[in-house]
Amino acid sequence: MWNSSIGLKLIVAVTGAILVLFVIGHMVGNLQVFLGPEVFNAYGEKLRAIPVLLWFVRAVVAVSAILHVTVTVMLALGNNSARPIGYDRKQSVKATLASRTMVWGGLLLVAFVFYHLAHYTWRLTNPEFQNMVDAHGRHDIYAMVVAGFKNVFVSASYIIAMILLGFHLSHGIASMFQTVGWATTKTLPRFERAALAIAIVLVLGYISIPISILTGLVR
Repeated sequence: MWNSSIGLKLIVAVTGAILVLFVIGHMVGNLQVFLGPEVFNAYGEKLRAIPVLLWFVRAVVAVSAILHVTVTVMLALGNNSARPIGYDRKQSVKATLASRTMVWGGLLLVAFVFYHLAHYTWRLTNPEFQNMVDAHGRHDIYAMVVAGFKNVFVSASYIIAMILLGFHLSHGIASMFQTVGWATTKTLPRFERAALAIAIVLVLGYISIPISILTGLVR
């Protein structure tokens, strides 16, 4: 089954759902930067306080991302044309644009994720971030984020990547429900609208951080 077209699409759908949940949770955590350094640094400390859980989540997300990208590319290279009746005819202009950029947009997002990890998690691009600590001796992730996004080019790349993510999700979420059989020809437009709404909320949530830092709202 898993070697079939349907099986491969199910893998993409399941791993996509895991990644969407992570993206939502990650955004909720990141938005705590608006609550100030005390709250944001305490949030970061709590994540580091349970390393087993943290690494379990990282492992699940990493495996899901690898499978999602690999299987999606396999399907694209295989030129799979098996789609439910009415799928193409029900696409809106935005959804069609999103569907056409799924593979290349996804690969660009992968490249951005590696850069983002090198920037804030591995601290390879800015090794000075490693030495940032607050008055409580905690890693000062608030100062790190503010310092990082004060760079216009870093913020610009982040904003562009989040817009690409929005396009990806606006099509991918609706496709996910269609793959598992929850979206029919009649209900698909509702799922497409819901997917677009989720994508817009996520994009606005994520880009609000670098924009607020560049404009001095968060400092």
